[in-house]
Amino acid sequence: MNRETVVAEALDLLDEVGLESVSTRRLAKRLGVEQPSLYYHFKTKKDLLAAMAQAAMAPHATAPLPRAGDDWRTWFLDNSRSFRRTLLMRRDGARLHAGSTPTGDLDRIRRKMTFLVTSGVPEQHAQMAMLACSRFTIGCVLEEQAAADAPDPGELPDDVPALDDEAAFEAGLALILGGLDQHTAAPGAGVRS
Repeated sequence: MNRETVVAEALDLLDEVGLESVSTRRLAKRLGVEQPSLYYHFKTKKDLLAAMAQAAMAPHATAPLPRAGDDWRTWFLDNSRSFRRTLLMRRDGARLHAGSTPTGDLDRIRRKMTFLVTSGVPEQHAQMAMLACSRFTIGCVLEEQAAADAPDPGELPDDVPALDDEAAFEAGLALILGGLDQHTAAPGAGVRS
C-alpha cells in the first residue's frame, strides 16, 4: 500500500458514498488494513482530503497551458470549461475542491496569469477574474451536484422553467468574460476603463 493507492481508493469511495460518508475507518476497511495504517501516509483526515482534491483535479491540472499567440478570451473560456468538467467527474467534486489550496499547481497558475497579462489584461483584473470565475464555477457545480442527489421535487409549475445547468454556466461565464473584456486592451494599447 502506498500513498497513491490510498488516494485512488479514497476517490473511488467518494464516488460510491459521497463526501459526508468518506471516513478513515471506511477507507481502511476497503483497503483491508487497520485504520492507524493510514496515518503513515496521512497524519489527519484533512491531509487525506487535500490529497484527494489534488488528485481529482489531475485532468484539469494536465490540460495544455496557453501559448503565445493564443486568443486570451478563447483560452479563458476553455480553461473555465475544463475546470467545470473536472469538478463534475467526481461525486461531490466541487465540495471536495472548495477551500483547498492549489499548492501543487502554483507554477501553472503563474503561467496562466502571465499569459493573461501579456495578452493585455491588467494584472489585478486578471487575478480577480480568475478568482471570480473559479468561485463561480465551483458554485455552479455545487448546485448541480446537490440537485443530482436531491429527491425528485416533482413537476415544476408551468411558469417556472427547468434549469439547464450547462446553459446557465455558459451564460454566467459569458458575463464574466464580458466584464473582463471591458477592462482589457490589446498589448501595447491603453487600457479601457
